[in-house]
Amino acid sequence: MKKTIFLSLGLLLSTGSVWGQAKAQKEGFAGYLFAYFEGGGEGKMQEQLRFAVSEDAKNWYALNDNRPVIHSDSISQSGGIRDPHILRGRNGDYYLVATDMNTVRDGWKENPGIVMLRSKDLVNWTHAKVVLAKDFARNFGDAYWVWAPQTIYDRKAGKYMVYFTLQRTDRKSLITYYAYANKDFTGFESEPKVLFSAKYGSIDNDIVEKNGHFHLFYKGNTKDAQGKEVKNGIQQATAKSLTGPWKEDFRYLDAYAGTRTHVEGSSTFRLNGSEEYVLMYDLYGSGRYEYQTSKDLKTFTKTPQSFRKNFFPRHGSVISLTQEELERVQKKWGYVLTHTFETKGNPLFHDKFTADPAVMVENDTLWLFAGHDAAGNQQGYVMKDWLLYSTTDMKHWTEHPSPLHIEDFAWAASKQAYAGHVAKRNGKYYWYVSTNWCGIGVAVSDNIKGPYRDALGKPLLTNKDCFASTHSWAVIDPAIFIDDDNTPYIFWGNRECYWAKLKDNMIEIDGEIHQLQIPDFTEAPWVHKYQGKYYLTYASGWPEKIAYAVADNIGGPYTYKGVISEIAGNSNTTHPAIVRFKNRWIFFSHNGGLHAGTSYSRSIIAEPLQYDAQGNILSIPPTAQGVGEIK
Repeated sequence: MKKTIFLSLGLLLSTGSVWGQAKAQKEGFAGYLFAYFEGGGEGKMQEQLRFAVSEDAKNWYALNDNRPVIHSDSISQSGGIRDPHILRGRNGDYYLVATDMNTVRDGWKENPGIVMLRSKDLVNWTHAKVVLAKDFARNFGDAYWVWAPQTIYDRKAGKYMVYFTLQRTDRKSLITYYAYANKDFTGFESEPKVLFSAKYGSIDNDIVEKNGHFHLFYKGNTKDAQGKEVKNGIQQATAKSLTGPWKEDFRYLDAYAGTRTHVEGSSTFRLNGSEEYVLMYDLYGSGRYEYQTSKDLKTFTKTPQSFRKNFFPRHGSVISLTQEELERVQKKWGYVLTHTFETKGNPLFHDKFTADPAVMVENDTLWLFAGHDAAGNQQGYVMKDWLLYSTTDMKHWTEHPSPLHIEDFAWAASKQAYAGHVAKRNGKYYWYVSTNWCGIGVAVSDNIKGPYRDALGKPLLTNKDCFASTHSWAVIDPAIFIDDDNTPYIFWGNRECYWAKLKDNMIEIDGEIHQLQIPDFTEAPWVHKYQGKYYLTYASGWPEKIAYAVADNIGGPYTYKGVISEIAGNSNTTHPAIVRFKNRWIFFSHNGGLHAGTSYSRSIIAEPLQYDAQGNILSIPPTAQGVGEIK
């Protein structure tokens, strides 16, 4: 029986990345899609189908906030899927196969078989299940494990071959079988046959054709005379025909064979516009995913490299995407790569929840750095990464891929990506971030668009530096101010406001840490200068308003001037940022202004900022139109 799932996926091709732009453009490829499942986190959410995309096959971004794009209980018999493999067909159809298995619920007992999905438009998907012991009971009634299926087009046969690893109930061997899919991709034409029988067994088979030869990569092992495994890793067999015979060479390709670090789930794809191939694999014991590369599929680089990603995949597959497909898949599951759009007022951004704005201007471009509240009606602050936007006129915006994730700070046990601020110095960009009780960290990049890396490997500031505070979340909300004499300063704090001078290297405190006495200070300091005076803007009271104070010197004393922005709509918190852009002063903050907005699902807004003749900031009422286009 087949059923139809209504989705809007927008997917796939069959190969790999962006090193070789001219050829990639000729091929029509602009990026990649990664189909995977996860083996960690909430149990019932682990063995579900997820997608991620990339422009370069190195930096990956989960779609749909790393939530499932298809729920396993709607397509599988077991309620779980593993090892998803995705393929673009020769006739414009799309095919996806996966292991029908739920280890969270059932453990490593027998699994029923294979899930098969097909789409003609990437929106409407049919799905079916192959239960080997039932569908082919005569010779496969003793099927125990049916693992890691993949699909490849057999040009000679003119059909799609599905191949997989089978272990029978005798638990003696792991043999690769194959069968041709029927025309509807809802089952097999006939009983499976043996495709490959490795000397010591194999799992996670992956076939790649190159120049008329077939390369079969698999997780293999070596055993001693007593049958005890002494080594395992990624091996290869080759053949002149898709159906064999296959010749093993018994060499190990991955960098970890023979070590205590084990890998599985290898998948090979070609980089867009290149003859270079990526052999990626799952370091399942440590939660890492790494890769090596090759131009001939025989000799691979020795040193493994890591993907940069905001998810934790288990055995998956990668395929290339066209620009139209990248747009389509993100339109459905949320934009995570570079894209442009127009804003029509406040809030500025409607497809994501954004908070804690920080801004800087370079030449004719305003760059906006933002916190990112997770979607889904959260009951607290769920923030895992930071976002980056740019504009030249406040109407036309570009969102850039997230340049910084909380996982980039290994020491941040809180896993909370709170407010940050970026400053440029000595040709580099420094991103100061708060991680709640773990401290304020610093990331650095040569490019404003990143990616950024942890500059210290530890916090720059911790609660120990907040000498007048007794609560654990005092060390938050960093703000950087570089004075006219080029001296950099950092401000931060909750309940108590602190400041210090930074050294020229921007990653060390220079001298003492000071406390400012500011009326009704809650958090979120921001410093700017106007007509020779220092303006300290901050969140005040609870629920928060935005107030400011003025001083003749960076260290004060500051004179309280009053509230300039009242309580943010539908949000207990707010967070100021002020910048001069194209001869206009602009005030940024956040509220809960989107339809599903709350105190934990916030949105950044922007309003014009004006001073009176005495240099006082005029009240800033909330408006729907915001700043408008600056021509």
